[in-house]
Amino acid sequence: MTVYAFASAKGSPGVSTAIAAIAASWPAPVVLADVDPAGGDVMWRNRAVGGGPLDPDRGLLSLGAAVRRGAAEADLTEHLQHTAMGVDVLVGLASPDQLSGLGAAWGQLPAVFAQHRTDVLVDCGRVVPGSAAMPVFTGADIVVLVTRADIAGTAHLRERLRSLGSTLGIGGPGGKPVGVVVVTDYRDTRSAADLQQLLDHERLGVTVLGIVADDPKAAKILAGQRVGQLRKTLLGRSATQLAQRLSGAHRASDLASGR
Repeated sequence: MTVYAFASAKGSPGVSTAIAAIAASWPAPVVLADVDPAGGDVMWRNRAVGGGPLDPDRGLLSLGAAVRRGAAEADLTEHLQHTAMGVDVLVGLASPDQLSGLGAAWGQLPAVFAQHRTDVLVDCGRVVPGSAAMPVFTGADIVVLVTRADIAGTAHLRERLRSLGSTLGIGGPGGKPVGVVVVTDYRDTRSAADLQQLLDHERLGVTVLGIVADDPKAAKILAGQRVGQLRKTLLGRSATQLAQRLSGAHRASDLASGR
């Protein structure tokens, strides 16, 4: 199946909320994997089916221990937890202090994700040179960068795309398909198109996929802090549109279609 790596160029533009909403809106069974080296939010943003907390010891750390015995022997399913939102999740690190516990396992994670029976959406956190999650990020089938619709967000995105250009082969033959998601007000009808025009002008070879609505009340539904139906919210509607587009994308040409 397909592995999608989500990340931000800088700061906290809302990657965790965006990927959680997209996962909850995915048109087929899917895994949400948290590999943010800085410590992820999946464990805190999700509740178990019965309403209790997720098990912090069953997730990325337990998978890392299994991977050290060989990626071929590691079964991702054994380390997943089903959530009240109906999504299987791989709980990430509770804090950066646990980072050293994974060691060389980082390099084996792409193979484990790739052999899973469903699509896998991976939260890589912030992409910076030397990040422990870089093997997962570069080993994914499709990369999605999340940014805010402001000058700072655009500037950081542009610089990160330039620095990743050769690593991902962006825009070249056989290059990695790269998409961009913009976190903004749902009534914002210009930011995505304006950003696409800017990226095209600079020949950066990426596709702006659309927006994720900045909807704090709906984000609380995702976190189990508020009762409601995600699909009826602005966040849910925007996430559904992105999930439908991404779930059918397997090549750079697929991402480019429908601009």
